[in-house]
Amino acid sequence: MNGKIRIGIVGYGNLGKGVISAIEQNDDMELVAVFSRRPIDSINIYNEELTVLNNNSAKEFVDDIDVMILCGGSSSDIPLQGPLFASLFNTVDGYDNHKKIFGYFKSMDVASKGSRKTSAICAGWDPGLFSINRILMESILPRGTTYTFWGPGISQGHSDAVRKVPGVKNAVQYTLPVEDSMKRVRNGENPDLTVREKHKRICYVVTEENADKCMISENIKSMPNYFEDYDTDVIFIAEEELIKNHSKMLHGGFVIRSGKTGKELINNHIAEFSLKLNSNAEFTANVLVTYARAVHRLNKEGIIGAKTIMDIPLKYLTRRTFEDVCTNLL
Repeated sequence: MNGKIRIGIVGYGNLGKGVISAIEQNDDMELVAVFSRRPIDSINIYNEELTVLNNNSAKEFVDDIDVMILCGGSSSDIPLQGPLFASLFNTVDGYDNHKKIFGYFKSMDVASKGSRKTSAICAGWDPGLFSINRILMESILPRGTTYTFWGPGISQGHSDAVRKVPGVKNAVQYTLPVEDSMKRVRNGENPDLTVREKHKRICYVVTEENADKCMISENIKSMPNYFEDYDTDVIFIAEEELIKNHSKMLHGGFVIRSGKTGKELINNHIAEFSLKLNSNAEFTANVLVTYARAVHRLNKEGIIGAKTIMDIPLKYLTRRTFEDVCTNLL
């Protein structure tokens, strides 16, 4: 395939489709096939030239795919698919269950080393790009506090939780940072913030006919692990308005490190990294594709096993020569 990096994709949802578009923007890569756990005849394939196969067919492509990009969900897909595909291919994924990352890393490391493959895990934007900024600025400013704010943007997990409430036909949930709290952080006050003081939530809800809106609102606001610890607004709208105004997968956020230096710690410094995304899926897809290039290079150098986004040097991401990087980026 003309020396190009041969890519496979597992998952044909929003993220998988975003990866397809991202590959088209990188002329050193070529898509071989897309694999799905769904029955193939149930999938609406928009491109007749696209090869879409069942996951069980993937093992037949071990000699034809350089890197497999895993685009399933972090709750149930990737924990099972990750080690399975890492035993056959170099892989990249955007696993984002923060509390279970270390356990997932260990399972991926065993699978990758057993097959002498390389796997980049948690290669999205949080975990991912935000993680890089957290460790970088915490190391530079050891006397300080790191704050992560998410939004404004749609949370898919919280939206799914709202849609499961009895009487709800459809819904989306936005996470918004509390502006006053971000202002205090940027002013160098280093406040001790509760979850309620950092974020608020807005739910746009379409109800079933004759549903009890008061009951729905109460069920949402009191939902443990999702809404009970936050100030939450529940706004009822027509389905036409939901489709028209709330279909884009907007998201983003901020990582802010506020730290002090000097013998008496009188000089305050603020370091901030932010993202404002029109499409969460498409941006995340571009990050995954970028790390596919790195994984391919690492494996060719004999560097195997699982790697987090913090383990991979930035020079492996770019197509530029080292001289070009030094001249134009460094």
